[in-house]
Amino acid sequence: IRTAIREDVQGGDVTTHALVAASHRSEAVIFSKEPAVLCGIEIACKVFRVLNRNVKCQMLAKDGQEIKPMKPVLALSGSSRALLTAERTALNFLSYLSAIATKTFRFVQQVKPYSCTILDTRKTTPTLRFLERYAVRTGGGSNHRHDLAEMAMIKDNHWLIAGREKIAEAMRLIRQKRVPVELEVDNLKQLEEALQWNVDIILLDNMTPETVKKAVGLRNKWSKKTLLEVSGGINTENIRSYAKTGVDRISIGGLTHSRNAIDFSMEILPK
Repeated sequence: IRTAIREDVQGGDVTTHALVAASHRSEAVIFSKEPAVLCGIEIACKVFRVLNRNVKCQMLAKDGQEIKPMKPVLALSGSSRALLTAERTALNFLSYLSAIATKTFRFVQQVKPYSCTILDTRKTTPTLRFLERYAVRTGGGSNHRHDLAEMAMIKDNHWLIAGREKIAEAMRLIRQKRVPVELEVDNLKQLEEALQWNVDIILLDNMTPETVKKAVGLRNKWSKKTLLEVSGGINTENIRSYAKTGVDRISIGGLTHSRNAIDFSMEILPK
């Protein structure tokens, strides 16, 4: 929050300080101009309080709640300078995090009839991953590995550099660290090979729903303990086709890297 505020006011708020007296007080409300799943309401409050700890915030909705257009979600009162100076930073947090939560919620609703988990990926904004991950959880999704130490994930580039002959030895070393192991495959032949290594999760990369269904059948014959995850080209139009195959997890980079901002606004109330 302090870093975000410094972006705006490291040189001061010239306009507000010229027009508004330090002693002036106002009341305001914040609302969305479109339907959304709210996320970041407490962060927005803290933005105002970082500038002036005496600003009073009344949260009229909570994170994870579906909100309606033009209905206030936050009521504010206190220093007019603080309200005006912190306005854009607070709204940016709300717009950005609510967009992720809303998009995640829409995907989660699509797969609700199926036993399938919606996951984010590491395609996040540098230094803001923990906030984006929070927004995904707020929308009903789950988080994939947070960093490279949390889980071993052997992807196609690892295959190309290390070669298949080194995978088995690598698996032994990884298991000594007691972390989950996920292995990416591009086709059913690779899947059959991966199933023999008893990894925790197999990622089916850029496969069609028809191929994924065959993959689920192969997995079920081998061991249902190995989870199957799908990724690549997933959208709201095709996600049900993937979910109904029986796959366990669907990871979607677009939850965090391709979101549209939710339009929030702050209105100063007349006295």
